[in-house]
Amino acid sequence: MNLIADIPVDFKNTAAIFIALGDEHRQRILLTFEKGEKLNILQIVSTTTLSRTAVTHHLKVLHQSGVLDSEKVGKEVYFWVNTEAVADALQRVLSYIKNET
Repeated sequence: MNLIADIPVDFKNTAAIFIALGDEHRQRILLTFEKGEKLNILQIVSTTTLSRTAVTHHLKVLHQSGVLDSEKVGKEVYFWVNTEAVADALQRVLSYIKNET
């Protein structure tokens, strides 16, 4: 067994993404998006049984982790899946696992 003092570089900055993806409500929100689709908060709220406040909280976690990107257009904020960030995090972990086993 190896004692690991430091987190491998390939794992750095992936914890927030995995934490964000670890919650079932956030998974459901993520599954709401079609490929390339941008949705505002009201559109996302309409697909769930969660309150607007709860959805806002989950969107904040997903956005801060890098899973979602956003853009303000007028008074509305639109969100979309940052597929590149999620794919990159998953690929870094897979590459590390493949190289270590």
